[in-house]
Amino acid sequence: MSTRNHTKLWLYAVIAVAALAAGAAAMWTKDAWISRLNPVEQVGEGPAGSPAEESHEGHNHDHAGHSEASSIELSPSGLENIGFEPFTVEPCAYARRLNVPSVVVEVPGRSQVHITAPLTGVIEEVFVSQGEAVEAGQKLFRMRLTHEELVSAQREFLETLSKLGVAARELTRLSALDKGVVAGKRILEQEYEQDRLQVALDASRQAMLLHGLTEEQVEEVRRSGRMFREIVVRAPAHSATDKSCESPHLFTVQNLGVALGEHVNLGRELALLSDHCELLIEALAFEDDAASIRHAAEAGLPVEAKQLGRTSSGDQPTGLEILYVAGGIDLESRAFKVYVRLPNRIALDKTGPRGARFLEWAFKPGQRMELSIPVETWENQIVVPTTAVVDEGAEAYVYRQNGDHFERVPVHIRYRDQNAVVIANDGAVFSGDVIAGDGAYQMHLALKNKSGGAIDPHAGHNH
Repeated sequence: MSTRNHTKLWLYAVIAVAALAAGAAAMWTKDAWISRLNPVEQVGEGPAGSPAEESHEGHNHDHAGHSEASSIELSPSGLENIGFEPFTVEPCAYARRLNVPSVVVEVPGRSQVHITAPLTGVIEEVFVSQGEAVEAGQKLFRMRLTHEELVSAQREFLETLSKLGVAARELTRLSALDKGVVAGKRILEQEYEQDRLQVALDASRQAMLLHGLTEEQVEEVRRSGRMFREIVVRAPAHSATDKSCESPHLFTVQNLGVALGEHVNLGRELALLSDHCELLIEALAFEDDAASIRHAAEAGLPVEAKQLGRTSSGDQPTGLEILYVAGGIDLESRAFKVYVRLPNRIALDKTGPRGARFLEWAFKPGQRMELSIPVETWENQIVVPTTAVVDEGAEAYVYRQNGDHFERVPVHIRYRDQNAVVIANDGAVFSGDVIAGDGAYQMHLALKNKSGGAIDPHAGHNH
C-alpha cells in the first residue's frame, strides 16, 4: 500500500473515533440534565399503568401502590406538633343553612322589673347589694312611713273600729232589756249606726290596701290596735308564664337607686331587678330570605346560634326555636328582624362573705351572635370539617391515612360554608376512610417542602 493511501486510512480512523466520543458526550450531558430535572424523589404521577396511577379498585389503600410525591409520613410527635385530629368519613344528611348576624336582647316587659316606693318614707335598712341574686319574696328594703294619707287612713280605721265596738256593746245591752222599757226605735237606730260604722271601717281598710299595705299588715293593725309604722319592700313573685325557665329562677339587682337614710316619695324607683333566665336573639335578615325563614319557622326546624369570638362548641346554643318574625321591614336597609327564644343558664354561682349570692349568666344582653337557620337538606352527603380540605388553585385535597402514611387525595367540592365542606360522593373517598380533620394544611406544606416545590403562603386559605 502506498504512503498516500496509508495516510488516508489513518485520517478516517481519527475522524471516526472523534465522532464516537462526541456522541457519547452528548448522551451523557442529556442524561445528566434529565437526572437533575427529574430526580427519583420528585417523580410525579407517571403514565398510565405506572405505580403512581394504580387504581383504587377494590377500595385498597396500601402504600405500595402510591407515589411518594403524593404521600407523606409523619412521626407521632410530628402529628402532635401539627395538631392532627382524625376524622372518619361517613355519609350523612347535610342541612344547608342561612347565616344571619344577630344580637342577644332582653324580653320586653319581662326581663326588667322596676321596684318603686309604695309609700312616702325614709329608707331605714337595705338588705341587698348591687349585683346580688335574690329570690321572689326576698326582703329588699325596710322603710319608715311618713305618708300622711296612709297615717290618716290608719287613724280613721282605728277610730271607726273603736266606735263600732262601742255600738255593738250598746246594741247588746239594749237588746237584753225588756221591750217595754226600751222603745224599739232606739234599737233600730243603734243597728243603723252599727251598719254605718261597718261601711266606714271597710272604706278605711280599702284605703290602707291602696296605699301599699298588705292584708296581713291591715289585719295586724286591727288586731294590735296600733298604726303600722314600717313597711318591708320585697322582690315580686314570678308570673305563671315564667315556668319554662330551665335554670334556678332568680332576680339580679341590676341597680340600686337609693341609700340608707334617704327620704323617698311615693313612686320613686328603689331598685332595678333583671330576670335573665330567658332572653331573645334578635337577628337581622334580608327581604330575599323571608321565604326560607318563614318555612323554617312553620316547620319548627331547629336553629343554631354561634357566639362570636368563642371557639368552644359547648358554649354554642343549639335546638332553638324561631319565636316570631317582625311585621315591618326597614325602608333603608330592606332588612327585617327575626326573634328566637334563648333559654339561659348559670355559668357562675358564687356566695360572698356575708352570705350574698352572686350569679353570672352564660348569655348576656348585647352579645354578638350569628344565627344559623336550616333552609334545605341534602341526603347521603360526605361532610367534613373546613380544616380537612386544602385549596390550591383550582384543586382541593384531603389527606387520607394509609397505615403510617397520609395520601393526598383530590376531591370535588359541592358546597361549603363556615362550618363544614360537602365533598362529592364520587369515589375519591369512601365510607370508613380516616382523613386529617385538623392538620391537613400543615401536611400539605410538609409535602410541598419535601418535593422541593415553592410554598404558596395563601395555599389552603379562603379569603
